[in-house]
Amino acid sequence: MLSIEPTAPDLFAANPPQGDRGSCTAGLPLAARMRPCTLDEFAGQEHLLAHGRPLRVALERGALHSMILWGPPGVGKTTLAEIVADQRNAHIERLSAVLSGVKEIRAAIVNAQQQRALNQRPTILFVDEVHRFNKSQQDAFLPYVENGTVTFIGATTENPAFELNNALLSRCRVYTLKALSTEALKALLQRALSDPLRGLAGQCQIADEALQLLAQSADGDARRALNFLEIASDLAAGEITRELVAEVLQGGGSRRFDRGGDHFYDQISALHKSLRGSDPDASLYWFARLLDGGCDPLYIARRLVRVASEDVGNADPRALTVALQGWEVVSRLGSPEGELALAQTVTYLACAAKSNAVYRAFKEASAAVQQGGSLEVPIHLRNAPTALARESGHGEEYRYAHDEPNGFAAGEHYFPESMAAQPFYRPVSRGLEQAIAQKLSTLRAANRAAPAPRFGYRDNRNNEVSE
Repeated sequence: MLSIEPTAPDLFAANPPQGDRGSCTAGLPLAARMRPCTLDEFAGQEHLLAHGRPLRVALERGALHSMILWGPPGVGKTTLAEIVADQRNAHIERLSAVLSGVKEIRAAIVNAQQQRALNQRPTILFVDEVHRFNKSQQDAFLPYVENGTVTFIGATTENPAFELNNALLSRCRVYTLKALSTEALKALLQRALSDPLRGLAGQCQIADEALQLLAQSADGDARRALNFLEIASDLAAGEITRELVAEVLQGGGSRRFDRGGDHFYDQISALHKSLRGSDPDASLYWFARLLDGGCDPLYIARRLVRVASEDVGNADPRALTVALQGWEVVSRLGSPEGELALAQTVTYLACAAKSNAVYRAFKEASAAVQQGGSLEVPIHLRNAPTALARESGHGEEYRYAHDEPNGFAAGEHYFPESMAAQPFYRPVSRGLEQAIAQKLSTLRAANRAAPAPRFGYRDNRNNEVSE
């Protein structure tokens, strides 16, 4: 039988009493030594594990069920699975989707079946980074989850709705774990500093400002916070100062950023919505967050060009020019010099008059094309490059707008003859589009007053019919 390697040091295969934890975890990193064994020790996640919350109640009653634990790194997904197994006195099989395949899954199932037959123990099958399994690997769990051979617990940093099969999701309940607050991390660090068995009690002191900096720099990640503390403790000469913490954090204190995962797109979405909402301060914050996390400034520049067209449009056509110039500057100067030009673009877009009229008009026109099919071009609008085309009447009766009074051929039509004119573009009453709306109103009034063309057509832009 294939032996299954755990995804992390097997601290919880048989959790010893609290008093024995120190000897059992000696030599392990601080983050491993301080891993909680009970729900009361668990840091954060009050929305799931506070007294009276459904998950806590279910675990205390021993109501074991399959679940997906979704959240950023270092918030306790693996630890929570271990606590669940310990509370139910369940056998636990651990797999890492990074290292395992169908062969390892089958071996874990065999172990589960043996536990059930020989020891009458339930088995929890814990799969870390479950989103990395492909469809066939995920499907391999289904029969055994369905017949109760295992209770499945998957941990993922990616959105389960996008990364996991519907069949697997339908058999599990999804719980969202949140990044730990700065206060929760400070409490965790203080517990590590005062714990005589597992922690650093008696080894060092820490200044309040240093503790605050450590907690903030961990960015919601408990494992990261404890790793920083352990390094600082090893370097400290009795007291961990703010200066020492700053030295430890060099190169390791950047914000969470997954370059393409949910957190990445959530931050991009926040920037876009802040720009659309005309809040330059929030827009600058999210712009700075993206840069702090390592986002490519050129990617941000491309998104700003999109905002200039989608959300500003003709209310301020200069916005598109500003966005393109910001893109060009960052392309020429790179980072960090070019980032100031993008900040200028961000503030301009946030403060500009907003209109999505062009965006909506384009979508409506595209939908009309899909629904209408290949309608013929009216003969008076067709090109006449050859004698045959001219003999066929192409271009006849076309009115050259520049030869008309005020440069406008009143009463001329440009839609296919079998299609009523549609009001795709509806300027808003903001920015330059106010003037555009007034001009279009004048032109359409002139169209209504002009003689009808030689064939009947409908112009729905004014809810009137011309014969």
